[in-house]
Amino acid sequence: MDALVGILLILHGLVHLLYAGHAWALFELEPDLTWPDGAVVFRRLPDKRGARRGVSALLVLAALGFVLAGARYLVEPAWGHPEIALSAAFSTLLYLALWDGSPRRLPAQGAVAILINLAILTAIVATTA
Repeated sequence: MDALVGILLILHGLVHLLYAGHAWALFELEPDLTWPDGAVVFRRLPDKRGARRGVSALLVLAALGFVLAGARYLVEPAWGHPEIALSAAFSTLLYLALWDGSPRRLPAQGAVAILINLAILTAIVATTA
């Protein structure tokens, strides 16, 4: 079971790289998905291209955090590792900041990642309390 948790953390991190590629405009996750351009924090920025690259870098950082957290969990299984909680919290805040405020296309805007992050944080609280 410990190996499965570590692998799932790593895979969760790798999915962030898909969003990073989309934000960098290397490919589209979905046709006509303008994420993160419609994000509330982006609406007044004149240079969306530069902002998208910044978002891409932040998503790579989130991915790296989860990959390292998963690797550490494989070696030393414990929910108490700070990089697990930090990665989940950082990822959640990032996707919330990049949400466009609309209930449309929530999965494509990172809602699934947020739910996974909340499950991770719940597991941490449940096992370390």
